[in-house]
Amino acid sequence: MRPRYNLPMRSRQSLPLLWLLSDARNDAGLEDALRALPPGSGFVFRHYHLSSDQRRARFEELKALAHSLGHTVILAGEDQWEADGRYGAPDQLGSGLRLATAHDGAEIRRAVEAGADGIFLSPVFPTASHPGAHTLGALGFEVLAQQSPVPIIALGGMTKERAEELGWPRWGAIDGLGSTNIA
Repeated sequence: MRPRYNLPMRSRQSLPLLWLLSDARNDAGLEDALRALPPGSGFVFRHYHLSSDQRRARFEELKALAHSLGHTVILAGEDQWEADGRYGAPDQLGSGLRLATAHDGAEIRRAVEAGADGIFLSPVFPTASHPGAHTLGALGFEVLAQQSPVPIIALGGMTKERAEELGWPRWGAIDGLGSTNIA
């Protein structure tokens, strides 16, 4: 049987259950949101809106805070800065913890074939990131998630209430993780 995790992941029990993803929309509140996350949560730094120098400075600042709070820090994009792992399309995953993005069954299969340690499956619900986009809905998400041999992280319109409604323990959000009421 194929192992569920690549070598760096084997030393961990499992992926964090709760993930905060950065974006221009939530940048002003990221420090408060990171402090409000339960210890051992995950943080995906995206910040594609910044210039390279600004992005690097913001990454280093948030990485230091997140690590001091016991969070896993994942870097999106092709920059080769030190992080606990990478986030992106299956063909763009680097070293460390490898978290892929997927929107359907074919993309889940590509992520698994690429050796992803976890998969952000989205959008589950309507989201501000992609207004009017087709969503998986609770049933569509469940059908796809059950097909994956690696952990699935629900993404897209997720909040604590929606995660409870979905009955899925592992989820992430951009807007749905404010600085209060998240755990």
